[in-house]
Amino acid sequence: MLRVTITTKKSIHANKHGKLIFDDGTVFDGQGFGYSTTVFGEIVFNTGMVGYTEALTDPSYNGQILTLTYPLVGNYGIPDPEIKDDDGISKFFESDVMQIRGLVVHELSLTASHWNLKMTLDEWMHNEKVPGISGIDTRAVTKKLRSSGVMMAALVVSDEPIDVAKVKKELADATDYNSEKFMDSVSTKEEKTYGNDSESVVVIDTGAKNAIVRNVRELGYNAIVVPWNTPYDKIMSHNPKGVVLSSGPGDPQNCPATVDTAKKLIENNIPTLGICLGAQIIGLAGNTETYKLKYGHRGQNKPCINLETNQVYVTSQNHGYGIKPESLEKSDFKLWFTNADDKTVEGIKHKTQNCIAVQFHPEAAPGPFDCKYVFDELKKLMEK
Repeated sequence: MLRVTITTKKSIHANKHGKLIFDDGTVFDGQGFGYSTTVFGEIVFNTGMVGYTEALTDPSYNGQILTLTYPLVGNYGIPDPEIKDDDGISKFFESDVMQIRGLVVHELSLTASHWNLKMTLDEWMHNEKVPGISGIDTRAVTKKLRSSGVMMAALVVSDEPIDVAKVKKELADATDYNSEKFMDSVSTKEEKTYGNDSESVVVIDTGAKNAIVRNVRELGYNAIVVPWNTPYDKIMSHNPKGVVLSSGPGDPQNCPATVDTAKKLIENNIPTLGICLGAQIIGLAGNTETYKLKYGHRGQNKPCINLETNQVYVTSQNHGYGIKPESLEKSDFKLWFTNADDKTVEGIKHKTQNCIAVQFHPEAAPGPFDCKYVFDELKKLMEK
């Protein structure tokens, strides 16, 4: 008989002073957990029901305070970050560090229990020096962001009472999310190669999730991860079968070097796939325009329609910017996917070249696997 030991751990970094302060003056009181500090960032919400380990390590959340709408968080704890797959990629995490500035939840489970448990959520956040707050009406936060749009906020966790007036002044002077440059924080500093196959795909890292690299490996190619501003000639020195422009945080217009590289990839008809931020960068390279969404798309249940088949797919998403639908008409792209809820652009295909892009995450992690076939679409382009 197979016996599985279920590990149980109790929270040890919880029940501190905590406040969530919006830049419009709104103050939410709660219980702090994780690391005692004050952080400033753009506050956003994610409607996913599971997968906080993956979400908190997704580089697309860099610079943001994340609100999870699911009411109970932390009950299954955190797995061991040291566990790797056969390629040396972290098995359960999307990057090597926690990417969020802070975490907002309704209820923190003070007991974590799971066969794969290494530590509790508050313990992990304490180790990563990231603050969290519980006891917050996350429904009210979400409704506020949906009506007013995303905004800057401060999250304070302290062992002592909190001076709200002082924090409000600091928040007013904090760097606005829209003007932050994230690439030095999220992109690799040096090239990394995963696998030992005969052919390769280059992944331009503007905040790539590990799941993107895993999916390239599953296609049967080496994954060569390169910095966000790697020039076209350097990329082509690897003689890649194709290129993936990854997901990541912030405004695509803050990545001009990557846009220039994307233009050359398109001009030279290199099979290319853009994901999320990568899709926006490819769009800019093909004469579309981008804009900031009111409150973004973040969750695992976003319906998108493939206009070629009229089939609806359930997708995982995490982005705050998009391609202006009206700009497609005079661009080099045609619409491939559209969002069933708000008709935003979710996928584009180049009219003449081997270039495709999607706003959602075909690699999911966490989320549904309905759209993994998008990687197969890239493979078809590479094997033409």
